This record gives sequence, structure tokens and C-alpha cells, in this order.
Amino acid sequence: MHKTSLERAKALRKHMTTAERKLWSLVRRNQLGFHFRRQAPLGPFIVDFYCPAAKLVLELDGIHHDLSDEKDYDKLREEHLKARGLKVVRFKNNEILRNVANVLAEIQAQIESSTACKNKDNPHGH
Repeated sequence: MHKTSLERAKALRKHMTTAERKLWSLVRRNQLGFHFRRQAPLGPFIVDFYCPAAKLVLELDGIHHDLSDEKDYDKLREEHLKARGLKVVRFKNNEILRNVANVLAEIQAQIESSTACKNKDNPHGH
């Protein structure tokens, strides 16, 4: 991992958006039963939130993600992350700010789905 990626991730953690701060306050410290990392470097990208146990990436999108250049970049990132076996779920910032209960329910469902698949593939948890 490049030192610049770590430095960039640290800077992003210091300057989180309102939606990122709100979601982080609800998923940190294993509040959903699983550990999440914020502004986590994964390969050449830094993702907003990452749950290693569920191989789940959460991306929060502001209005700039509606621009065509951003959509192309987001698609490239998502393809790279999926190739690493990760599930990517995107939420609009407004979803976090206006209906966080539904967002948390969706995150929980994604975690349960992911861990259920893992347990089915490996019933002994190894």
C-alpha cells in the first residue's frame, strides 16, 4: 500500500461529509455486530466504508457522482472491487440524511446475506 494512499485516507477521515459522519456514528464500534473501517484504502482506491467480515463496501454519493465523468470513475472502481470479491452498495447522501433507518436495514440485510453465503460455503467458519 502506498504511503500517499494512507495519507489521503487520513485526510479524508478528517474531512468527512455530514452524511459520512452520520453513517459512521451508526456503524462504528461494531454497532451492527460487525467491524467497519472508514475511508479505507483497498488497492488503488479509498472506499467510504468497508466491512471486511462481510466483504461489503459502502459508498456514499453526493451530487457530483451524477456527473458523467464521475459515473465512469465509479463504474471502474466498482468493477475493480467486485473483481476482488467485494460487494459494493451505494447510497445517496440524501438517503443517509433523510431516511437512515432504511439505509441501516439495507446494510444489515447485505451483511446477513454475505455472511449467510460464507457460512453456507464453509459451515465450520474456517
